[in-house]
Amino acid sequence: MTNAIDSMPVTVDLSGKTCLVTGAAGGIGSAVSAAFLKAGANVLATDLHSSQQMQNLVELSGGQLQFFEHDLCKDADLESCIERAGYEGANVLFNNAGIFDMAPLLESTLEQYDRIFALNVRAMFRLMQGMAGHLVASGISGSIINLSSGAGRHGHALTSHYCASKAAVISYTQSAALAFAKNDIKVNAIAPGEIDTPMWQLVERLFSKYENQAIGEKRRLVSETVPMGRMGVPADIAGVAVFLASDLSRYVTGQTINVDGGDVLS
Repeated sequence: MTNAIDSMPVTVDLSGKTCLVTGAAGGIGSAVSAAFLKAGANVLATDLHSSQQMQNLVELSGGQLQFFEHDLCKDADLESCIERAGYEGANVLFNNAGIFDMAPLLESTLEQYDRIFALNVRAMFRLMQGMAGHLVASGISGSIINLSSGAGRHGHALTSHYCASKAAVISYTQSAALAFAKNDIKVNAIAPGEIDTPMWQLVERLFSKYENQAIGEKRRLVSETVPMGRMGVPADIAGVAVFLASDLSRYVTGQTINVDGGDVLS
């Protein structure tokens, strides 16, 4: 009789999987796309525009990675992205596209709300729903990974819209995990802490404006407060994404995994 442990996978192998990565041209999206490729997956990458890093990945992938431009805040592009994922047989979604903004609560506008929620929540939900729909219709298992944030765990006086949008990601992840558990579709989220990506240039400028700090001061303060003593890097997120996409996490669903150097303990 075969021991159950002997039948468990011991390496991370995504060969045979096709992964859709949104927000793929950014720091986290590019790192996750590269990690999926390295693990043997085919990758469908999408963003508003490509980047030099993404172009390099496409050239080196030997056809294993395809990049498409989509504006996920436009319904035609959103549905086109979902349709392509279904046509290509995608069974992993890294639901990463998102934007950041901040303002004091009394200065936060409905325009900011609409812009943030259009991508961080509305498009995230429809992509998750569309991917799950294809998987259920085809009767195959899959993994959906939504990108939340440590900001989704608590409010912040300067980032109320952003925090609320990322809290919504956690809630939708839990609901979808319960909805599709019987279909063998895992739905999980990742909540990054402070990750050193190009977006941090915007974050620093806004904190400098509203907290009267010199550029670089917020980065220093954040690094000091993280228990592990540093900001994260995109590869820290990519490792967890590969785990959640793989069969190593086959009994994990409905979870939001903190990748934040110990900032949030749960």
